[in-house]
Amino acid sequence: MTTGMSVVRAVRSGEMLAEEALEHCIARIEVCDARVNAFTDGTFERAGREARAIDAQRARGEVLPALAGLPYAVKNLFDIEGLTTRAGSKVRQGEPPAAADAVLVERMRAAGAVLVGALNMDEFAYGFTTENSHYGPSRNPRDLERTAGGSSGGCGAAVAAGQVPVTLGSDTNGSIRVPSSLCGVWGLKPTFGRLSRRGSFPFVASLDHLGPFARSVEDLAATYDALQGPDALDPGCHATRVQPVLQQIGHPLTGLRIGVLGGYFDDHAGPAAQRAVAIAAEVLHATRGVLWPDAALARAAAFVTSAAEGGALHLPALRERAAEYEPLSVDRFMAGALQPAEWYVRAQRFRRLYRERVNALFADWDVLLAPATPVQATPLGAERFELNGVPMPTRPSMGLLTQPVSYAGCPVVAAPLWPDGQLRLPIGVQVIAAPWREDLALRVARALEASGAAVSPVAGI
Repeated sequence: MTTGMSVVRAVRSGEMLAEEALEHCIARIEVCDARVNAFTDGTFERAGREARAIDAQRARGEVLPALAGLPYAVKNLFDIEGLTTRAGSKVRQGEPPAAADAVLVERMRAAGAVLVGALNMDEFAYGFTTENSHYGPSRNPRDLERTAGGSSGGCGAAVAAGQVPVTLGSDTNGSIRVPSSLCGVWGLKPTFGRLSRRGSFPFVASLDHLGPFARSVEDLAATYDALQGPDALDPGCHATRVQPVLQQIGHPLTGLRIGVLGGYFDDHAGPAAQRAVAIAAEVLHATRGVLWPDAALARAAAFVTSAAEGGALHLPALRERAAEYEPLSVDRFMAGALQPAEWYVRAQRFRRLYRERVNALFADWDVLLAPATPVQATPLGAERFELNGVPMPTRPSMGLLTQPVSYAGCPVVAAPLWPDGQLRLPIGVQVIAAPWREDLALRVARALEASGAAVSPVAGI
């Protein structure tokens, strides 16, 4: 499948019907999803209705909405009217179907996008590999024996496989950026509080972000624009207005101060990650050696916060149905529920100071670069990987470089780099901006894409 906005332009011009675009999408899913396992649910009947409605609008000569005919899918923690929101779990299988769509799904529909289905994930978003014991692992389309990353692994895999051009996922500690990095696609984690989370199943309320994956920066920006808007009914949504970015992504980078994070971010990057950042830095003429404050402490605090809030949320179900939980995460939920309250309070106190220190960094820099993952995609089932000669536990360590950034709430675009060439494995680079400056991160991402250094071709499967 071509990029999402090329589909939209074809539908607008009459070169293609929205229903035809949907048929191509469904055919691709049917050809390869038995191998990739990105989808947990198809919503093909609903998609057909939405596509036919767009074609009818065009036939009547009406102005089509911004994403008219764009096929997309969402992580299995977004409410979809008529489907049970399982959030990757067995525990929630018996819950009643959602009575309404999540806010972001509503906004995609209003923009003319066509919902194709729900996507695989780590149970309750607690993981970085999407090795789901209930629904099977999502496989990386770049190498089907490797992880797609997590917890939004189905989102990254579906875009990389060309099943849909855009997906919506969530990112608490890195769950958009890690799959983007390992699958070689674009991902956007917006500013904390930028997008409404109403109608999505939570993991860590004080850290959860929602955002898009795509195969181009244009698709990413257009989707992000459609998702924006205040939501007075979501106390975690702090946006007061829409700040469109699509028309700005091609603006020149003249005058932008772009730095490369060193210290912690260099120490925890393997050779491929270091090469990827070096490529991006050369293209962007970035300055090396910028130090991010308290990165290691922030990662520790993020672990404490995630365990405490996740454990508290699931404690009632754990008391009754622990045996039905994901074996790879149930012990962590239990440990979080038993964690001393003092640890959580100290982590939150630190977070307030930490945000101030991080925000001060952007007085001198507009955009900062860092690796997204320490290594490229690991084999499925791998318990450890080697990082600069040191064995590391795979599942928690994939978030080494993303957790400090999301704990500060900064917006990040994950850019897909190919340090070993496009026939090998990709790895992502984080393009980080100050809170509420998604426009700057996307401008820099578009420059990387225009240079040819960061691209997302469809995987040849």
